Amino acid sequence: MADQHPEGINMPDPTEIAETMAAISEKSQEMVQSFLKKQSEQNLDKDPDPMRIGQAFWEMSQRFWADPDQALKLQADLWQGYNNLWQESARKYFSSQQIEKESPSPEKTKDRRFKDEAWEDNPFFNFIKQSYLLTADSIHKSVKDVEGLDESHALKVDFYTKQFLDALSPSNFLITNPEILKATAETGGQNLLQGLENLIADLDKGRIKMTDEDAFTLGENIATTPGEVIYQNELMQLIQYAPTTDKTHTRPLMIIPPWINKFYILDLKAKNSFVKWAVEQGFTVFMISWINPDAKLAEKSFEDYMIKGPLAALDAIEQATGSKEVNAIGYCLGGTLLASTLAYMAEKKDTRIKSGTFFVTMTDFTEAGELRVFIDEDQLVALEKRMAEQGYLDGVEMGTTFNMLRSNDLIWSFVVNNYLLGKTPFPFDLLYWNSDTTRMPAKMHSFYLRNMYLDNKLIQPGAIELDNTPIDLGKVTVPTFMISAKEDHIAPWKSTYANTQHFSGKKEFVLAASGHIAGIINPPAAGKYSHWINKETPETPDEWLDNAVEHPGSWWGHWAQWAKKKSGKLIPARTPGAGKLKSIEPAPGSYVRIR
Repeated sequence: MADQHPEGINMPDPTEIAETMAAISEKSQEMVQSFLKKQSEQNLDKDPDPMRIGQAFWEMSQRFWADPDQALKLQADLWQGYNNLWQESARKYFSSQQIEKESPSPEKTKDRRFKDEAWEDNPFFNFIKQSYLLTADSIHKSVKDVEGLDESHALKVDFYTKQFLDALSPSNFLITNPEILKATAETGGQNLLQGLENLIADLDKGRIKMTDEDAFTLGENIATTPGEVIYQNELMQLIQYAPTTDKTHTRPLMIIPPWINKFYILDLKAKNSFVKWAVEQGFTVFMISWINPDAKLAEKSFEDYMIKGPLAALDAIEQATGSKEVNAIGYCLGGTLLASTLAYMAEKKDTRIKSGTFFVTMTDFTEAGELRVFIDEDQLVALEKRMAEQGYLDGVEMGTTFNMLRSNDLIWSFVVNNYLLGKTPFPFDLLYWNSDTTRMPAKMHSFYLRNMYLDNKLIQPGAIELDNTPIDLGKVTVPTFMISAKEDHIAPWKSTYANTQHFSGKKEFVLAASGHIAGIINPPAAGKYSHWINKETPETPDEWLDNAVEHPGSWWGHWAQWAKKKSGKLIPARTPGAGKLKSIEPAPGSYVRIR
């Protein structure tokens, strides 16, 4: 099959190849020495397996071999699959027939690892791909079908087996990826030399470079919606955005973003900025911009984020506009804080928030999705120990966790592009934001993970106290609008649907296509992704979906119609800094710039 390698390759000069290989060797030695030096500086007394992955796989292996009939069946199925593959590959190769394009399943169609035509057209690479998929499927089945595993161990085995199989994909290696082989031959190995330099630079930074980070500047070509910071405290700045309409609705709109990431996911480029669009709809928009905390804020709690976040913002908005009432939006963790705040305010008879919109928000963590693999007692103890040492959870560590949920897209695709093809990632505003990680205060993060993810106390009336006040989500009676995403790996939509059963008052649930980010950041002008509407909120998410109607395009317009009905009459537009609170600095402010 030697003649089946990719065609059209211009072979470089042998001297050039030798020089390149020598340079690669030198760079490799530098990288290894740097790695060994860092390893020698590590604390060798640390727990070698804080996530108890080894323990989970040990239990799996014991139970797997306890059922020899199942093991033999899996081996027989794998052997039969390979036998069929060999016969089909041999037939196509020796008959010199072109490989027929299969009609792959929708799931395989999405597999961008094998987008190069050689994976289909070249018998050699097609066999490599098919044998990998066959083996990976067999291995995954062998661990997924093991009975009697502890639920926590079963989650770990399933998740880390997928990570292992993704890492071993032939697309990730020079010798088995036709695109890399072609690039290496055509450049005389310069792609590998540049890739090593990219790798060394990323090792110094401690993260994979996902985009051209020099292509973006906050306030210039990203997070550009005009506005002013009109209030700040040690945890947040409050931005009031400048109106673009002559009149705005009486009741302002307060947005509570997650503090796991920066707020400007809602204000990327102008064409996909939710903030800009909301301002254009006639809303007076206020945005909380959270601080990127350091060790000085280690003792800040979840209730501190409530008191110095939305509650402080309500006071500031009243001073700035004269309005005591607002509508509020909470995104992800910001939505969990909004729900908690509404329950707290219900106990205090505080009615200043008149409606709540929840973007991909969980309050019921019964089915918390793949993130559950990182959250159990052993792992929390290890995490709390690390946070106690530095006062916070490092943003890079948090970012790595989320990237692992989509490792092929957010890890291995960049390994191939940056290190093997030697390319520089192209400018992409969403990936720039994704790389702009934030830290999490130790006390707050421990409280959040233990009381919500681990013990699921938020849905238990009175189980959580904030500012010495037991809270109950069932006492949240304001109108609520919930938007979730069908392919969300972080906040699974069926889990977020549970909000409809915990809140009181009038509710509407809408489901968007795509995932945690793209499902939300979907401007109407883009004409992408659909959404499902069902005015009723039955007990189960499946029942809701069975009776939902799919609509093309963005859900933003549907939400705006809902929100405008709750925003009061139109009045002359308000200018930031014209009220009792003067401008501190222009948007996007200084807190968001802390990296």
